[in-house]
Amino acid sequence: MSESVIGVAHRRVDGGLKVTGAAKYAADHPVKNLLYAYGVYSTVASGRIVRIDDQAAQRMPGVVKILHHGNMPTLHRTPDGPINFFKDILIASRTDEHRLPFEDADVHYPGQFVALVLADSFEQARAAAHAVKVEYAATTPVRSLEEGMRLHGARDGGRGHVRGEPDGAHEAAARLDVTYTTPVEVHNPMEMHATTAWWEDGRLFVYESSQGVLNHRNLLANVFDLPPDRVEVRAPFIGSGFGGKLWPWPHSIAACAASQVTGRPVQLVLPRAQMFTTVGHRPETIQRVRMATDAAGKLVSIRHDSFNSTSTVDPYTESCGVVTKNLYSCPNVRVSHKYSQVNRGTPTSMRAPGAAPGLFALESAIDEMAEKMGMDPLAFRRLNLSTTDESVKLPWSSNHLPEALDQAAERFGWSKRNPKIGSMREGDEIIGYGIGACNWDAYQVPTEARVTLRADGSALVQCGLQDIGTGTYTIVAQTVSQLTGLPIDRVEVQLGSSAFPPGPVSGGSWATASVMPAVAGATREALDRLRQYAVAKSGPFAEGNVAALQVEEGALQLNGRRASFAEILQTQKLARAEGKFLSGPAAGAKHSFRSFGVHFVEVRWDPGISRLRVARVVSAIDVGKVVNPLAGRNQVEGAIIMGLGMALFEAGEFDPRNGMPANNNYAEYVVPVHADMPEVEVILLDYPDYHFNEFGARGMGEIGVTGLAAAVANAVYHATGKRIRSLPISKEKLMTM
Repeated sequence: MSESVIGVAHRRVDGGLKVTGAAKYAADHPVKNLLYAYGVYSTVASGRIVRIDDQAAQRMPGVVKILHHGNMPTLHRTPDGPINFFKDILIASRTDEHRLPFEDADVHYPGQFVALVLADSFEQARAAAHAVKVEYAATTPVRSLEEGMRLHGARDGGRGHVRGEPDGAHEAAARLDVTYTTPVEVHNPMEMHATTAWWEDGRLFVYESSQGVLNHRNLLANVFDLPPDRVEVRAPFIGSGFGGKLWPWPHSIAACAASQVTGRPVQLVLPRAQMFTTVGHRPETIQRVRMATDAAGKLVSIRHDSFNSTSTVDPYTESCGVVTKNLYSCPNVRVSHKYSQVNRGTPTSMRAPGAAPGLFALESAIDEMAEKMGMDPLAFRRLNLSTTDESVKLPWSSNHLPEALDQAAERFGWSKRNPKIGSMREGDEIIGYGIGACNWDAYQVPTEARVTLRADGSALVQCGLQDIGTGTYTIVAQTVSQLTGLPIDRVEVQLGSSAFPPGPVSGGSWATASVMPAVAGATREALDRLRQYAVAKSGPFAEGNVAALQVEEGALQLNGRRASFAEILQTQKLARAEGKFLSGPAAGAKHSFRSFGVHFVEVRWDPGISRLRVARVVSAIDVGKVVNPLAGRNQVEGAIIMGLGMALFEAGEFDPRNGMPANNNYAEYVVPVHADMPEVEVILLDYPDYHFNEFGARGMGEIGVTGLAAAVANAVYHATGKRIRSLPISKEKLMTM
């Protein structure tokens, strides 16, 4: 058995397909007789459709059909049931927007689907969609979270936590009561949402840009009243999703219905503008944080009350206090989450949901509390770190945050920080140092895999999991290689089809921790079967001791004799030895599982030209065993840049007059570009967490984005003396404070 595969840097096994253009995404698959779909989207944020005039569009060349609420076939909503997503993930049928496409004439948010044009070419469909005239009876929309709370109040979103007496009159040396806000953020991966759908002999086939093919299949089966085995959803390659592609959205259902109505395959690719309105976003938040400390600087009370926007048709909770309840030791804690309805599309999970905006508030408040106590921000954090998960009264399975703090602080040079505001300079630039802890849950969810050892000496792995661009193909190949000794290039990995053994959605940083045990179990099953073949009559180890057969470099060995997998199968005239295994989280866990880390950030502010930039980031991350350091470091680096966008640039803006999006394009929705890149150093601690799974690996996709915005804000304060509590941190805010 190989000892040099897990934990060693490997190039991605799918990299060649991607750089040569051979990897096909949802809109890349050739289908005969294809129709192209283009949507008509509402130009009001709230109201009702009075009339749709599609006569001129119907007469345009190439137009086959125009669907809307007046002629849409009967569809069915997916049932709302008491499904525990983490236990019943393989049968889940979840969507964030429960309203079906063209369900009625009501308009709930700007950019809502109101019609769908089908034509022989994309250009014809788009031209005809622009010719469809829609008359609305507009009503006054709720345009912001603040307005929603003022008009309608807020509802309990659940997921709260209380311990001790957080509202008690505690003896305290210092108190803090501050409010932080974050704006709407959008996912907007480079690959836009796309669906290619067709029906064949009563079965529905779909290529989808989806982070969850099995869930997507289950939902379509409900919508079209089909047995699940009559639907197949495929997503072999995905141009990322960041959470926006976790759950099905109306465009996918509309494309499938359009194919059913026309009897032809249909392809629908969302325009970029509709990526801002119809497929979710991170909602805006208002977060009030109150803290109190004793004379030694120990926290005695934390209250974190958050409010987020949601749509008028679906509740969504951004659980901002998910980390507050257990990152720091404190006897009296309250976390609450509430939401208020506004006229926007339904929000959804965005990379590190809850934790990303929540840690901006928490880690900013921790810095403000340290300042009130006259303490170094790093020393204040060290003093208050929790040694157990006080929210559930369990020990951590593995927590090396103190070492992460030490290593990153040393590498960053925190000891050189002059605590005086604006005291560190180089030329025209004022230098600021900031810190922010990062944190994320560790999950393992039910996953099934099939591994086939083939007579040509290769292996095949199949799982209904998706690789969303993070390296899952490679990690799966590493797992099989580790257990069989086969070279990685002799392991074929097939992912992203609901026809494969069921796998979970790819999100929440649980893909690696979930798929590796499933693949390992299936590999061992296949090897056990191969051992039986090896000792069978005419086998190379006929009547030998099965238990004594050892695996090494793609072969079985016994007492100095060796037979390759291929040789064993060939002696039995067999094509394969197959194993299948369903894994899941351990029942009755005796530990609390999370990942930990910290960001140190250097900003530079030139007041003469009002230029703010992040110059350096040093991050130390504790995620258990690092399976592939090359891909792992890349994931954290990408998350850091996403956090940089959150801190300095990204904000969905809406016209205060009518609630319509004002910057729903890449020209005006600002994201970091090459010129904004800081020097980034990522330290990956490598402490396997064997309480969590046999490989000791936790996920790392989410954690890097958490805490980064706070570290930037804290560095900005150190440089300028201006505490920015409302993201993004723009130079206009610095200039006007």
